[in-house]
Amino acid sequence: MRNIEYKAELRDPDLARAIAQEIGAYLVVRAHQTDTYYKVVTGRVKKREATAIDRAVAVPEPVEYIVYSRADRVDTRVSDFSVLSEREFRERFGQTGPPAWLTVTKTRELWMWKSVRVHIDNVDELGWFFEIESLVARPDLEPEAARLAEHIRATFMPALGEPVSTSYSDLLAQHRSLDTGRDT
Repeated sequence: MRNIEYKAELRDPDLARAIAQEIGAYLVVRAHQTDTYYKVVTGRVKKREATAIDRAVAVPEPVEYIVYSRADRVDTRVSDFSVLSEREFRERFGQTGPPAWLTVTKTRELWMWKSVRVHIDNVDELGWFFEIESLVARPDLEPEAARLAEHIRATFMPALGEPVSTSYSDLLAQHRSLDTGRDT
């Protein structure tokens, strides 16, 4: 599967929510997510464990393994991905799987606008971020998915900070390595 993605720091989560409502996006779910990233030679692999928290009772969602590759760039970018079940993950990576690298925890609000997923994320240790995933349903529709992603990026610009080129795992690893060098 393929997405057109964009990620940026989020300066004003409340403004982002107001913009989402103004353009007719709807809140699908608020969830606590724990992503365990694995050490792999190419691309990225993460195990996602999520619990919906906007319901009367917290509801665990099925565990997903997400295998993806994309360029690290600050502009919109193509991401090729697949979502695997536990069985599919074990078939591909073996019973023990690759070694775990680090874990990212966050609270994510998933908003939908047309075929675009809009994420308002509060990432533990890192703060607020905004992410777009515009689904490419068929190869001939990639230009349309890119147009929708660019439209959403421009629409939310008043709430956004600097664009981000890497994954939350890379940001967290960098953050932690910087912290280890500080005097306490």
